[in-house]
Amino acid sequence: MGTVYWVQGRMVVVLELKFFSIFIEIITVMKYSVYVIELSKKVFTESVKFRNANPQFNGVLECLYVGMTSKTPAERFKQHKTAFVNKKGQKLSSNIVQKYGIYLRPSLYDDINGRPMTRQQALKMEEKLAMDLRRQGYAVWFN
Repeated sequence: MGTVYWVQGRMVVVLELKFFSIFIEIITVMKYSVYVIELSKKVFTESVKFRNANPQFNGVLECLYVGMTSKTPAERFKQHKTAFVNKKGQKLSSNIVQKYGIYLRPSLYDDINGRPMTRQQALKMEEKLAMDLRRQGYAVWFN
């Protein structure tokens, strides 16, 4: 194996061979982030699943969707709103965001995205952020 270095949020592996070194840059490892989308409060009255997931909600704060992505939050929001389908024919958007999504709430996630994350780290952070927001009184949907 080689030596692993982190350069500007990217993993670089240096393999020392007999006569020369090979540098391998792994770009996709650390490029995930989390995002928050504000939803219309209609989601609470119209979606039984959403209502059942948020019994603590008292109607004072907003309804939110928390997700993770390898895209920018703006690109991912656009995918949700346009019912984006990938090359394999799979729909990549959430029905809840497609129908009820209003806009991104960067003030709720910008500080978290200061450091690049792996996919696994972003999945854990998505759940942690969603649960933290629920404890604060928001109604939250996440996968």
